[in-house]
Amino acid sequence: MIDTFQKAERDQIGDGQNNRDSQVQSNGSGSKIQFDVSSTELHSSVAQEEFPAPIAKLLGLKLLHAEKGTAVVEFVANERYANPAGTLHGGVLCDIADAAMGFAYYTTLEAEESMTTLELKINFLRPVWKATLRAKAKVVRAGRLVGLIECDVVDEQERLVARASSTCLTLRGQLAEGRRIPPFALRGFGHTPGSIGA
Repeated sequence: MIDTFQKAERDQIGDGQNNRDSQVQSNGSGSKIQFDVSSTELHSSVAQEEFPAPIAKLLGLKLLHAEKGTAVVEFVANERYANPAGTLHGGVLCDIADAAMGFAYYTTLEAEESMTTLELKINFLRPVWKATLRAKAKVVRAGRLVGLIECDVVDEQERLVARASSTCLTLRGQLAEGRRIPPFALRGFGHTPGSIGA
């Protein structure tokens, strides 16, 4: 058991090849994440589709935009997702932000790599009852092992509902086995790991 873990750890750290240390450049406007995306004007290379994950199907998430280091996920909030006080449950906001940040990070990976979330932090800034929300995620830094991703969740008027950040770990070798998004789940997005923005 220990030998298998040590081998997987060696595979994870690698031998120094393929240094994928990269950053997504900011537009210089501070930390606010801005994309010119609306439900009627989608990125030309991306068709609006159901997000490729079972939890996303349960929540009805739509992937509106995906390119290297960015993703936008849409969610329609209603009373079905309310907490006991009647507003949108914070866990649902975490889900949509996590989905957007995970997909944004996924777009930076090579074909044989996968990822997992190590840490997620969110600030809830505005209550929501019924609204169409967009989680706009961007990779701040994608290192060889660890990446930092930020996400703004906004409503139809572009008012900030929540701000999240996530730390993701890149998985390789045995650690990536069974954790890849199947290619059929990415149909319509022209993405297999390593292909977006390459």
